[in-house]
Amino acid sequence: MDATSVVAAISGNIATVGYGLAAIGPAIGIGIVVGKTIESIARQPELAGRLQVLMWIGIAFTEALALIGIATYFIFVS
Repeated sequence: MDATSVVAAISGNIATVGYGLAAIGPAIGIGIVVGKTIESIARQPELAGRLQVLMWIGIAFTEALALIGIATYFIFVS
């Protein structure tokens, strides 16, 4: 086994761990966004429609972070 294949194997494993860590952040963020939306709807039920729209926008932006993380994984592994 030469040095190039060892470096490739190590960087592949590090990239996998990096993507796993990159997925944790958006998961926590989505949980916070949904939880706060539920709290807000409980306090002011008449704003439920507006709050749900804002919740979905927040989820979309937060999920974009996970997509950036997986794209970065594929860029560095390839």
